[in-house]
Amino acid sequence: MSRTVRLRIRRQDGPDAPARWEEFAVPHYPHMNVITCLQEIQRNPVDAQGRATTPVVWDCNCLEEVCGACTMVINGRARQACSALVDELPQPIVLEPLSKFPLIRDLMVDRAVMFENLKRIKGWVPIDGTYDLGPGPRLAEKRRQFGYRLSRCMTCGCCMEACPQVNRRTNFIGPAALAQALYFNISPIGRALAEERLEAIMGDGGITECGNAQNCVKVCPKEVPLTTAIAKLNGDTTWYFLRNWFQR
Repeated sequence: MSRTVRLRIRRQDGPDAPARWEEFAVPHYPHMNVITCLQEIQRNPVDAQGRATTPVVWDCNCLEEVCGACTMVINGRARQACSALVDELPQPIVLEPLSKFPLIRDLMVDRAVMFENLKRIKGWVPIDGTYDLGPGPRLAEKRRQFGYRLSRCMTCGCCMEACPQVNRRTNFIGPAALAQALYFNISPIGRALAEERLEAIMGDGGITECGNAQNCVKVCPKEVPLTTAIAKLNGDTTWYFLRNWFQR
């Protein structure tokens, strides 16, 4: 008798449509992941009772846990569907969309707010690339390694989903944007906008909204040192405020 994989998926035809649950049973293959299951449903959109339905809508791109596009809630935990191996998950596998972002349809959400937050903290290096700039400044090895760990963020949204401070009652920009503010501030070239970034994260929805729950660092698939970054920024913003206050 052939094995099957059982899934329970929260579906919604649009942002204002009612939510519903549908169950599916798809053929089991060795080493399959959640994306494989969704592709099987797309190939044969029939629920576990044999009734015709519509293909499930989701988002994905790289399929190797680099882009962050396929983030969803799997068995109650925010993670990437491409790296969620079926044989390591209890069944039925429960799939839900991220709850902290506007829903588009089914498992697809709009994570644009994360990219708007990167604009807010000026997440870029201000250089003129129209001519050869030559080799950049060298960083101490310890700082370079720390910066590399911060650079691994793929804007997947796991930290936002896990953070209790990210909700409809606050404007908190979340751990990812804060860590990226530090990443660019420790760059010798990015430091040119350091004060502007500190001003940005000291405003409404900034670093003071962090409740230090530390959920973010537990769910980050890239092990970005989010809480370490936030602690460092707390110190940086405090010194920045005190310096400006004494210079009045």
